[in-house]
Amino acid sequence: MTSANLLTDAFGRVRDAVHRAVDGLGSEELAFRVDPGANSIAWLTWHLTRIQDDHLADAAGTPQLWTFEGWAERFGLPFDVSDTGYGHTSAEVAAVRVESAELLTGYHDAVYQRTVAYVGSLTDDDLPRIVDRSWDPPVTLGVRLVSVIADGLQHAGQAAFVRGVLLRSG
Repeated sequence: MTSANLLTDAFGRVRDAVHRAVDGLGSEELAFRVDPGANSIAWLTWHLTRIQDDHLADAAGTPQLWTFEGWAERFGLPFDVSDTGYGHTSAEVAAVRVESAELLTGYHDAVYQRTVAYVGSLTDDDLPRIVDRSWDPPVTLGVRLVSVIADGLQHAGQAAFVRGVLLRSG
């Protein structure tokens, strides 16, 4: 197995977890929060996809699909188009309302397709490339990719937990 195969598999696991967390849910269910300060399924899924889109586009030197393919307009959220959800307040989390699970999975699937096309082209020699000098130590491509995978799996797991609470509460 190559590092490209490993990365492709990991991003596929994020995609599968996203689908399991949101498929079949309606707008109100996606907006459900276990308490007023908690994240909703919609916010968690949107945020993890925005982070993946933002970070992979930066690493690959390509435009983000959020703006390039019109996803920002389709979602119609009350944020600047550069917003990824990082540091959102409770009120901002509540503002992430979507019409359907298909909107969330559509955006995620588009980002996933671009992601696996990019990571599938990588070699081991690409992974030490510095992609962010604002940290000490600077962030390599390999570290950035693992960070995006970890964030995606964590947030998809949280969305799955919220879904479980929602479905069990009737």
